[in-house]
Amino acid sequence: MVLRRRRSTMNSSNLQSHPTASPHLFTSIDMGTNSFKLLIVHADPSTRSFVPVERLKEPVVLSRESPTSISPQSQSRAIQSLRNFKSLILSHNVPLNQIRCVATEALRRAENQKHFVETALEDVGIQIDVLSGEEEARLVYLGVLQFLPVFERSVLCIDIGGGSTEFVVGKRGEVKLAVSLKLGHVNLTQMFGVGLVEMREYIRCVIDESRLGDRLRECERFEVVVGSSGTIRAIENAVFSGYGSDLCWFDLEEGYKRDWRFGRRELSGVVERLCSEGDEGLIRREGFFGRRAEFIVAGAVLLEEIFEALGIEEMEVSEYALAEGVIADSLGKAFGGLYDLNANARWRSVMRLATRLNGKKRMNHAVHCANIAKEVFVGLRKCNDFNVVLDDKDLEYLEAACFLHNIGIITGKKGYHKQSYHIIKNGDHLYSYTAEEVEFIALLTRYQRKKFPKLDRAPFKNFAEKAKRKFIIMCVIIRLSVLLQRSESMDLQEVEFLESANSFKLVLKQQNQEPLVIGSQDQAEEKSDALQLEQEAEHFKRVNLEVLNYILYFSGCRERAETLSSDREVYPYNWPETVNLLTSFWYHRSNLCKFWS
Repeated sequence: MVLRRRRSTMNSSNLQSHPTASPHLFTSIDMGTNSFKLLIVHADPSTRSFVPVERLKEPVVLSRESPTSISPQSQSRAIQSLRNFKSLILSHNVPLNQIRCVATEALRRAENQKHFVETALEDVGIQIDVLSGEEEARLVYLGVLQFLPVFERSVLCIDIGGGSTEFVVGKRGEVKLAVSLKLGHVNLTQMFGVGLVEMREYIRCVIDESRLGDRLRECERFEVVVGSSGTIRAIENAVFSGYGSDLCWFDLEEGYKRDWRFGRRELSGVVERLCSEGDEGLIRREGFFGRRAEFIVAGAVLLEEIFEALGIEEMEVSEYALAEGVIADSLGKAFGGLYDLNANARWRSVMRLATRLNGKKRMNHAVHCANIAKEVFVGLRKCNDFNVVLDDKDLEYLEAACFLHNIGIITGKKGYHKQSYHIIKNGDHLYSYTAEEVEFIALLTRYQRKKFPKLDRAPFKNFAEKAKRKFIIMCVIIRLSVLLQRSESMDLQEVEFLESANSFKLVLKQQNQEPLVIGSQDQAEEKSDALQLEQEAEHFKRVNLEVLNYILYFSGCRERAETLSSDREVYPYNWPETVNLLTSFWYHRSNLCKFWS
């Protein structure tokens, strides 16, 4: 398996299936009115789940210059964004038939839609599927099902986009009603600017003319309302942070138990603050909402009017929406009966917690950490020389811990591994896991860094001997994986596990062609990373996995390798100006047989 943090060089040819393409990689591209989103996932039909591998979002605003056509400027921004997406797709070798690109309202109503679609196909090699409003609503519902445990309930999903808002009522994966209205935060801002009275009247008129309320009453009564757009997520965050009050706050204990929902009164508080802000408030708004600040007033007013028109009192919030729905739909077609749209409740709760408490950057770190850990785990399991069997459930625990290892940073960086432990252990977030399983996952996050666990002390004293054996192996794996993914100076490009008759080798490759300046911070970071790797190698010895070699290969220098023997105390590092680092750990199978014997 290859893990890349750099994008591959752009190539002008059309996308083609790579001979080594993974059959379990799927990609969706959501060409929204406001922004384009790329999602690459690794799917496992046996566990009815998928794991995000890469996410990328770019602000394009297709209707910036014209609400009825794609201007040359918008087309240029859109094509460049698709080129960037293509570069990342190529770097992951995603099969061509497992890439789906969908477009929404801005392209639906564009007079030059056909020309744009043909241009994109010719230039980038990506076929664009322009969705109907009803199909967009259906896919949003499928995305929500991958995030919230609402499969058995009748649910009304509302997704506010830049050019339209989708409403869908569904139950058990079946759509009962799907409606799309041409009400979006971008087009409302363009039409009315700060004219909020006129904006509200227009929204009410469109909703009344659509007979949305009557159609919902004629449909099966919904039990829960879910909002799934970026606008709605931003409003929930504003409610939680106290944006509608005079004081923004974050309560640590309540943050652990945050429900990600809000009521009509809380929404009105945020809307009132947004609509009454002066020049000083505009600066505050931009600082809080970032790029969304330009359109957030229209989005919030629209949502308030929807609450009023439909009599909504409370809304839950989903992090997944159209992009994830496209993935779920693709998996259903690719795997047929093997993929159940009622996603694995256990894994769904892990991803929900990780997504809620990690920002985009930390979530990407968690994804890379999980990928590294899985490669090491699978390689070790192939050796089959332990006195304990590592099974699929153990891999699930390890991956869960990797995805959750950095959620404690939401409270601050100091001691974040301990906070991650407390959130998992005490927050009641992981569904369908036993108390013992939750504690096992929480402890893996607790001992990802700093002190190495002592099995003769609480809480390990109560662990069965088999559980202790498994924990210590998995602890070593997560510690190494966390170190590698968080290293700023290691531009990790490849993780490979090689096996031979008498040994196995973990190969970690770095590509860094930038010269190191002697005495620079980069050089210090390189040395610090290597020292930490050496310390983690010592932990392998502590569990009777003797490290025979620790090798650093450098390009552009006479010395091809430095070797660290198992009994060496200090490694005499020699730091060349150009580094191409290949770190290898070797272990004798004979030593594995001694493990826990």
